[in-house]
Amino acid sequence: MTLYTFLDYFGTMFFAISGVLSASDKKLDVFGASIIGLVTAVGGGTTRDLLIGDRPVGWLKEPNYLYAVLLGISIAFVFKRYLAGLRRTFFIFDTLGIGIFTIIGLEKALSFGIAPPLAILMGVSTAVVGGVLRDTLINEVPLIFRQELYATACIIGAAIYLLLHYFTSLPHNMVMFATMGTIIIIRTLAIRLNIQLPRFQMGGE
Repeated sequence: MTLYTFLDYFGTMFFAISGVLSASDKKLDVFGASIIGLVTAVGGGTTRDLLIGDRPVGWLKEPNYLYAVLLGISIAFVFKRYLAGLRRTFFIFDTLGIGIFTIIGLEKALSFGIAPPLAILMGVSTAVVGGVLRDTLINEVPLIFRQELYATACIIGAAIYLLLHYFTSLPHNMVMFATMGTIIIIRTLAIRLNIQLPRFQMGGE
């Protein structure tokens, strides 16, 4: 198993866990929480694959993705009480997920001949669409539409990836970890220092 594949499965598992944890706050039943976990884990990759013309979508061609989802769901259910007691558990899993999936989506788009600026959008879509679907299904305003540096962190990380990939001779694994680290650091600092994007308001309000 390559590092790329390992991170892809790991990110899928992380997002499944974050989906179940968010569903538990809404007191959904086991089936409902499992569906939220599945949608969170595969929603972004499914959207990306449909947009770039890769069909059937990745998780339907490779059953290991479903196994990663089931493992994440199982971990969330078995250790629910412990995970719920950790204040930043959801944030940790969600941040690791977007860091990994930004790279996965960006690299897959590039491999399909998508231009780098559009490949950045595919990387961001892979990272955030699952969360958008998750939040929508549980009747929350998606994180991407709030003031948090969420998609912004993914965009900056993806840009860093392209710069390192095309203009340096760093090994591929180092480029991946630098990108992932950038996204995680930006999001973490934004939360700790309360850095937010300006709020859009109509004049006079």
